[in-house]
Amino acid sequence: MIRANDPQRISWVNISSDSDFSIQNIPFGVFRKKNGDVRVGTRIGDDVVDLFELVSAGLLKGIDATFFMQDALNPLMKITGKSGMRELRNDISDLLEESNADLRDNAELKAKAMFRPEEVEMLLPIRIGDYTDFYSSEQHAYNVGCMFRDPNNALLPNWKHIPVGYHGRSSSIIVSGMDIHRPKGQTRPNDEEPPVFGPCKLLDFELEMGFITFDGKPLGQSISTTEADEYIFGMVLFNDWSARDIQKWEYVPLGPFLAKNFASSMAPWIITLDALEPFRVAGEPQNPEVLPYLKFEGDKNIDIALEVIIKPDGGQEKTLSNSNYRNMYWNMCQQLAHHTVNGCDINVGDMMASGTISGKKEGSFGSMLEISWKGTKPVQMPDGTERRFINDGDTVTMRGHASKNGIRVGFGEVSTKVLPAI
Repeated sequence: MIRANDPQRISWVNISSDSDFSIQNIPFGVFRKKNGDVRVGTRIGDDVVDLFELVSAGLLKGIDATFFMQDALNPLMKITGKSGMRELRNDISDLLEESNADLRDNAELKAKAMFRPEEVEMLLPIRIGDYTDFYSSEQHAYNVGCMFRDPNNALLPNWKHIPVGYHGRSSSIIVSGMDIHRPKGQTRPNDEEPPVFGPCKLLDFELEMGFITFDGKPLGQSISTTEADEYIFGMVLFNDWSARDIQKWEYVPLGPFLAKNFASSMAPWIITLDALEPFRVAGEPQNPEVLPYLKFEGDKNIDIALEVIIKPDGGQEKTLSNSNYRNMYWNMCQQLAHHTVNGCDINVGDMMASGTISGKKEGSFGSMLEISWKGTKPVQMPDGTERRFINDGDTVTMRGHASKNGIRVGFGEVSTKVLPAI
């Protein structure tokens, strides 16, 4: 057993039962202290822990302290790899376990190394080189296909044979808490008239999960579904914003461009794949049978409860969706195997997103496009207004957690406010 996953472990840190950051979690992130120093850290309950201080005090051994002074996790991940990050997480868990006095009874070190979340600024934890967005929720693909084609031809012929995806823009991936401006571009409101330029009118969120990779194999070699987990570091909450009206006009023939490259929002804490192992579940049966390179063994889906909330400026929040990552048709191992089957190389810090995650029932859809059914079923807000898509001043927040037998491993939240177009 991975020590940090021990369900019997209890921390000397006071942790509420509904906290995302139990001792069985031990996520990784990057933060800035009030004095401007940037540090690699972890989170336990309501405390952000400066790992540089723990290494400097000799409580974490085997990794040079300079790797914990970086503005991204990439250098640490690159030098340690999967096994090294696993052992680092185990060692951190040991320090936080209730019977370990090394940090617990060192008041001076705790004052230097432990902070309340409001005392630090969370940064984007990864320097993302390449970003791939998949389209792997069958219900989402079916819903969109019904809207724009018909229920009998909702899924395109390739959908159940390959994990469909496209390469997106990594430079505009931002950390939770950073505002975005409404994007602008060409739209064609009237099919009988020329396009017009202006702010997007159909701004949407997409409820997604992303996974972060270690370095892969050299160019020309493939990663199999059996090997894939060893190349995946962890997962994050991800809001892949979408300008639906811009996308409708531009996506033929090469797919989304301005509709998707203006912003994607990412939670600051990466939850390791190791921490999520206890929450593995079987996925839905895949029919027709997939090609040999996409076959896999074992439970590869993960039971992660997801929630989307919208809050108008100065208003009350409203829950728009309760979904679950277990709804994915294509799992991460299949996505990574397909991504590399042609010899494409992956690098440390690459981001791969799931695509919009929708359940089978209304109330579990992962985008406003589906929730409002292309604007025909407006959502009633507590203040009496309606939402067909996202308005200026709205803040969209996504949360997620896995729980089993009283153990909770959560992702925190990704939250973004929409400002008017510039």
